[in-house]
Amino acid sequence: MGQLISIDYGSKRTGLAATDDLQIIASGLDTVETPKLIAYLKDYMVFNKVEAFIIGEPKRLHGVASDIETQIKPFIEVLKKEFPEQEIHRIDERFTSKLAFDTMIASGISKKKRKDKSLIDKISATLILQSFLQSRG
Repeated sequence: MGQLISIDYGSKRTGLAATDDLQIIASGLDTVETPKLIAYLKDYMVFNKVEAFIIGEPKRLHGVASDIETQIKPFIEVLKKEFPEQEIHRIDERFTSKLAFDTMIASGISKKKRKDKSLIDKISATLILQSFLQSRG
């Protein structure tokens, strides 16, 4: 069994989270500049066994795909080519940014740190991964 990596894809930055090797706990991993994402994942996988990628599927309130989906689909094709051994799963990520912000407030994170969008991206990726883990039972 290997880790699961969740990806909260953004046009500028991408939030990442990972499970432990037993796939029990989801933890924020990093926020990476999107153009450097594939290189980051290659480096990460030199030292870590990754079983699958969980990619957020951004939708609007009524279930219609968000505009960023036009960038995510080509990214997924690149991911499949670069990492053919790893499964790719999609999961609805509606409201994760709002939940991430609310989580930061509840955790007592200072107002200054709450403005750090890279932290929100990393927490969003963690929420996506937790949601995936819960959906598997």
